[in-house]
Amino acid sequence: MSPLVLAIDQGTTGTTALIFDENLNVLAKTNHEFPQHFPEPSWVEHDLEEIWSSVVKAVSDVLQIANINGKDISAIGITNQRETTCLWHHGPDAKPLHRAIVWQDRRTHQACQKLKKQGLEKLIHRKTGLVLDPYFSGTKLQWLLTNIPQAKAWAKAGQIAFGTIETYLLYRMTGGTHKTEASNASRTLLMDIKSCKWDKDLLKLFQIPDPILPEICDNDVEFGRTKGFPGLPDGVPITGMIGDQQSALFGQGCFSKGTAKCTYGTGAFALVNTGTTPIFSKHKLLTTVGWRIGKKTTYGIEGSAFITGAAVQWLRDGLELFDEASQVEALASSVSDSDGVVFVPALSGMGAPHWLPTATGLMTGLSRRTTKAHVARATLEGVSFQVRELLEAMAKDFGKKIKLCKVDGGGAANDLMMQFQADLLGYQLVRSEILETTALGAGLQAGLSIGIWKSLEDIEKRWHADKVYKPKMSSKLRKQEIARWDKAMKAVTLLSK
Repeated sequence: MSPLVLAIDQGTTGTTALIFDENLNVLAKTNHEFPQHFPEPSWVEHDLEEIWSSVVKAVSDVLQIANINGKDISAIGITNQRETTCLWHHGPDAKPLHRAIVWQDRRTHQACQKLKKQGLEKLIHRKTGLVLDPYFSGTKLQWLLTNIPQAKAWAKAGQIAFGTIETYLLYRMTGGTHKTEASNASRTLLMDIKSCKWDKDLLKLFQIPDPILPEICDNDVEFGRTKGFPGLPDGVPITGMIGDQQSALFGQGCFSKGTAKCTYGTGAFALVNTGTTPIFSKHKLLTTVGWRIGKKTTYGIEGSAFITGAAVQWLRDGLELFDEASQVEALASSVSDSDGVVFVPALSGMGAPHWLPTATGLMTGLSRRTTKAHVARATLEGVSFQVRELLEAMAKDFGKKIKLCKVDGGGAANDLMMQFQADLLGYQLVRSEILETTALGAGLQAGLSIGIWKSLEDIEKRWHADKVYKPKMSSKLRKQEIARWDKAMKAVTLLSK
């Protein structure tokens, strides 16, 4: 039998499991959603036991769908929602101290503002490549240690463990291995971007005790082996771990400097490979580790729009415009344009390049003629406008024009939105044959580490496109569309002050 790889993509709203072979043929895939918890306005939490159950269920189901035994799995790759912050007790049950604080959560806004007033943002940016924002793990972890009784004492005594989601899953799957890797660690505000090590000055600044931190590893190592994981035999190597957006960059075959991708999921995340030297953004984008392979670090510049697919979920669940998220394209396509409606989907603040944590959603251009179809179309266009801002800022930082962008994620299946995106950008979008490139990237790393694929070039040869979107919009109309968005953004910025 051809060697098989199991990829686990633990995302913000659900867990996807994927099994594929050495030729990138997907044998089976499945997804299991889990509940979101909103205890306060702008607070977003996940129950770690609910996440764990979704992972166990996804793995069990994907093995059953593929009709294979767990012993046939050669390696496991894990990718994850980044920045989401977890604390748990050491021990076989890994009992959580608190729900995980999700990357979308804004509760530490005031803590970030305090650090900015102290003049520390430049220091943090120089060390981490990040901006001071509640998005990242550092202030979330500080909040947990401050607000959970006894947490600080347990942390200093080494009785509890911190990790982002991949670290928590590795701990549960292996019976106690406490490790992370550089792409996830680079999103915590606690790692030096150049050395890829925990930074003592930052740990002191955020009051984080060393004993709770996982070991930072390269991406081409064996992180651990399964032990007591339902449905899998003990001893299956876990040889791939990487943050979801870096994983998508890897899964898209963006191995050379200047190649770019955008993933459309709960949020939209654009990322360009900048090679082995970190580039520090002048346009409020993020410098991040892509991966570390062969003792060399590959870096990227990233921009994030926090609410994209989540905006469609809001149309479904909040406004009840349709029953299934997949119906949004048909509804939006029933009108030829948005009839002047512009929707800025800032339902959880705004990320790059604006960084407005207190921003709220705004819809303009409403009239008596406005229908739910116009609102649906304006929502899809709002996603595309945000992504255009990210890629334009990215090109300025990189110093070269981006000529092509690979796209993936659930939103990339929306032909209407992808065509509008290409029209706004003025260059081609290429959709991957495998939309689950986030899961694929972690699986590719797992297989690369054990020799299923011999090199990055070997992987690149196996990547295939599904569809190419070429821009059709005139430059005059493009300028008019962008001007509408800019006007709406000025209003959002003003209201956020």
